[in-house]
Amino acid sequence: VQLQAFGGGLVQAGDSLRLSCTASGGTFSNYQMGWFRQAPGKEREFVAAFSRSGGSAFYVDSVKGRFTIFRENAKNTVDLQMNSLKPEDTAVYYCAARHKDTTSWLYWGQGTKVTVSS
Repeated sequence: VQLQAFGGGLVQAGDSLRLSCTASGGTFSNYQMGWFRQAPGKEREFVAAFSRSGGSAFYVDSVKGRFTIFRENAKNTVDLQMNSLKPEDTAVYYCAARHKDTTSWLYWGQGTKVTVSS
């Protein structure tokens, strides 16, 4: 599976931004999709993902109520709508995929940079 993420940019605190990730090379519905981020000088962290069944989504506490993950199987896309952005959301954001039968996130997009100014 190949993933391509885009939509990052420079925004001000309080603004919104929507990231998109397009998948190719596999049967999209067989994969669990998620978003991760890596801030400067920090380790990559989980942000949001759908459950293996795709029926529910879960988020890291710091983005709950502000970020929403969307998935459209017909278009092989997974989006991350980010509202009320904060400077601490500044990071490179990566979309990721793993087959529903596995536990490791094996497939990664190239990352898209989000910078939130105060």
